[in-house]
Amino acid sequence: MAGERAIIHVDMDAFFAAVEQRDNPELRGRPVVVGADPKGGKGRGVVSTASYEARACGVHSAQPISQAYRLCPQAVFLPVDGEKYSRESERIRGVLSEFTPQIQFVSIDEAFLDATASLRLFGGKRRLAERIRQRIEDVTGLTASLGAAPSKLVAKIASDLKKPRGLVIVEPDEVEAFLRPLPVRRLPGVGPKTEQALTRMGVKTVGDLADIPIEELRERFGEHGEWMWNEAHGLDDSPVEESGEVKSIGHEHTFEVDTDERDLILRTLMHLCEGTARRMRQAGKQGRAVTTKVRFEDFTTLTRRQTLPRPVTEAAQIYAAAVENLLAAGIGGRKVRLVGVQVSGFGAEEGKSGAQQARLFGASPRSDDRRLRIARAEDAVKDRFGDEAIRRASSLGRGRRRAGRGRRESDGDG
Repeated sequence: MAGERAIIHVDMDAFFAAVEQRDNPELRGRPVVVGADPKGGKGRGVVSTASYEARACGVHSAQPISQAYRLCPQAVFLPVDGEKYSRESERIRGVLSEFTPQIQFVSIDEAFLDATASLRLFGGKRRLAERIRQRIEDVTGLTASLGAAPSKLVAKIASDLKKPRGLVIVEPDEVEAFLRPLPVRRLPGVGPKTEQALTRMGVKTVGDLADIPIEELRERFGEHGEWMWNEAHGLDDSPVEESGEVKSIGHEHTFEVDTDERDLILRTLMHLCEGTARRMRQAGKQGRAVTTKVRFEDFTTLTRRQTLPRPVTEAAQIYAAAVENLLAAGIGGRKVRLVGVQVSGFGAEEGKSGAQQARLFGASPRSDDRRLRIARAEDAVKDRFGDEAIRRASSLGRGRRRAGRGRRESDGDG
């Protein structure tokens, strides 16, 4: 029918592990886990990707690497090779651009395509999706699962139902029948806690959720309840955004040993803010939104975010906001496994509007320019002599600061 959208979600199958198996024939058919070093079951960090052979043992992404080792000690554990996977992602992007210019990569291994204008040229949704899937295999030697539907929401759900190398087509008049029998956890954003709360309400399927009045869900879950109601009815008109711009920049660190040592956590956070600020300056970015992530020893993960009155690009400014977020997350007395910081909400590049914004918020453009020049000078020193050549006092332990200026930190928080 004229005017109906055709959205295709392309999701690469076990991407990192599949690349490794393709490049090393000895790994084919064997369980492969890409992520942190398991260190014989005592390693830290998490699984990035598991092959389908490893998944049969219960291994999955974001799982603690120590648990993955216990479940599948016979697996081949490999480190993440980001450069290689990025190259493959670019090849996939090239393949997809043969079919439509309207492409939105949401991660290194998945993308949405708005194929509405391409359907007649390629003979309809199914033939188009089949050609995309085959073309990816021919060019990269990797497989993908695809979902085609009138919306991004339904296309994403569809692509996940018949992995690996799956293809599910949902026509506009089939959306409700497609969604209703699915477990409610299939809806993006319905995590374990929300699923438990819905189960207590007698909600097990998407259809059960769709039958609850929106007012009841809004009263129980707030705005999230209204959002879930819309998802349960397949209501999603979000566009495929073609922008390839970087949306966020950040760093995170997993401690070798879970810690509740406040000074260690804070100076690690400062170190992460320094790295984030440096990458932002290299990219010519300023950001207003600062997000802090903290994962506790029981793997509970919290994020807190705040939007600043004006864009920032300096470590000290990012750190101040990150610490406020950390305190808001309530870390007192709890052992921390991981801490991270991320800056987003990018606007104008440095220098284009900074002085005007500084005057608007009462800051001195001259002092801003001076701080930026100092930060760039620090970048130049680190580029030449290494990241440890200059460190802020707040990223050093108390003992190091008392010991005098000439001594460098050596207790390994990075």
